[in-house]
Amino acid sequence: MYDHEQDLNEINTRLKKDNISFKDKNILITGGAGFLGSWICETLLMQGAKIICLDNLSSGQWDNVKHLNSNPNFTFIHHDISIPIYFGRTMPNAVSYPNISEKLDYVMHLASRASPFEFKNFAISILKSNTLGTMNALGIATAHQAILFYSSTSECYGNPPPDQVPTSEDYWGHVNPIGPRSCYDESKRAGEAFCKAYELQHNINVHFVRIFNTYGPRIRSGHEFGRVVPNFIHQCLNDDPITVFGDGTQIRCLTYVVDEIEGLLRDAYIPEARGIPINVGNDKMISILDLAHLIKELTDSNSKIIHKPLPIDDPILRQPVLTRAKTILNWEPHTELRDGLSKTIQWFKETFDK
Repeated sequence: MYDHEQDLNEINTRLKKDNISFKDKNILITGGAGFLGSWICETLLMQGAKIICLDNLSSGQWDNVKHLNSNPNFTFIHHDISIPIYFGRTMPNAVSYPNISEKLDYVMHLASRASPFEFKNFAISILKSNTLGTMNALGIATAHQAILFYSSTSECYGNPPPDQVPTSEDYWGHVNPIGPRSCYDESKRAGEAFCKAYELQHNINVHFVRIFNTYGPRIRSGHEFGRVVPNFIHQCLNDDPITVFGDGTQIRCLTYVVDEIEGLLRDAYIPEARGIPINVGNDKMISILDLAHLIKELTDSNSKIIHKPLPIDDPILRQPVLTRAKTILNWEPHTELRDGLSKTIQWFKETFDK
């Protein structure tokens, strides 16, 4: 049986070792009903923070947070962050919540669709979330003099050449600005520029991480989301063909959600992380084909592996340099891939009918 409480406690136990606590802090989390956002909501509520979870439920799910709704420290607001919103005052041409008048200490901006197969159908929404949405989140942080945490992505690096893998934060990227992934990777790059502009012009305390492939309980499955781990698990549990794009030699580094959430919260909290991008991901590599075989083994599946054409601009090599994470955040991933996948598979078995 998958033990969600144990995973939450593990995050907080690790944070407590370095006295990292958000107790009594007022925190706005955009995209708070999403995969990572909902984990952050729960972790911070356990620490005694007060959470405003803002989500338009376009890719986030109410089921991820509905059990938190009875907590007096949790407030859910159904809203698209790309539309201006303010708390504690009324602003023209903006949605206002004057009844939420307490000063915010943190604004954590995680709202955006992030799955490759959503890029075609929701390109404009994705662009808005990471540009207008980031600007709106920064505006709220400016009004409250709050710390702004922005979830950026390894997609900022695009498809780096082999001599830039593993990839450090100093690499500026090899991105196709008009390719099918550009709505996401270019808007995330623009989001980082927004953060730096607000830091320079308004002296806002901005923190941002570049997230690498993350998996774990609550990650959405389905072809339309294009996430390799949940799709392989879903296919294997149903003995459906495992769809591998290309020849499967593409390299990924997969981070279990417990490790990822710990890293994100360390970055948001630690003063030395201000204003600099930090890779938060696993540096242990696995090919897509080897991943398919591993998940097939762990699920005891009869699925056959089939190959489909590789999507345009799909990265071939992706591996982070973790020097900054280790030295500034005192963070590195601890969960072995086999263990994290076993937990995720168990969660899928308990959550979805085959």
